[in-house]
Amino acid sequence: MPKFAANLSLLFNEHTFLDRFAAAAGAGFKGVEYLFPYAWPASQLAETLQANGLVQVLHNLPPGEWDAGERGIACHPDRVGEFQEGVGRGIAYAQALGCPQLNCLAGILPDGVDPARAQATLIDNLRFAAGALKAAGLRLLIEPINTFDIPGFFLTRTEQAAQIVAAVGADNLFIQYDIYHAQRMEGELANTLSRYLPMIGHMQLADTPGRHEPGTGEINFPFLFRHIDALGYVGWIGCEYTPLADTLSGLGWRPAG
Repeated sequence: MPKFAANLSLLFNEHTFLDRFAAAAGAGFKGVEYLFPYAWPASQLAETLQANGLVQVLHNLPPGEWDAGERGIACHPDRVGEFQEGVGRGIAYAQALGCPQLNCLAGILPDGVDPARAQATLIDNLRFAAGALKAAGLRLLIEPINTFDIPGFFLTRTEQAAQIVAAVGADNLFIQYDIYHAQRMEGELANTLSRYLPMIGHMQLADTPGRHEPGTGEINFPFLFRHIDALGYVGWIGCEYTPLADTLSGLGWRPAG
């Protein structure tokens, strides 16, 4: 059965951020992920993980000006230096937290930038990041994101991500397959997972519509979990959803065992 990690950017939001670690452990989670660690000292986060018996399974590289609406800068031709500096910062945090992989948000296509130039920039940046992460013993991920939630996002479909992975040619670059985003953009979840599983390094979930917990929308999660298990996936699945009510009352979807 897949291993589920609590996404602390969304789950247990009844608590302050640092208190969410204990809440996740108390609810039976063994792993956690969240968008960004950079607002807290790495040593404080590492101590909080250790105190609660948790492993950090994922966080993102620095995304640019998140509060200003940026959602990654990896496809921005004029931000390459900033991107490379962010790679170093992301690696430093991952090493301090014992986190084995980092997700790179491609970003929104900048106004006036030709998509071919943006793709070439993204590929070059991923080659740089993959090399730096490999030297540190880490994996790199890229995530297709739906354009209903983030209009203009550059990387939107699994096939596109697979083509970019192939173009980069790094053996530590994988796809982060978010079930919610994939359902909104392309559907065909079971067949897509079967086709691309060797390239998938991490998964995330939420139901749709609403981006709430499994069982609140249209996705047949019991079937999908059985399918993922049968495919032999052994990685984590991050629970990246907004609870419909409070977090604990919405955890009945988790399979036993």
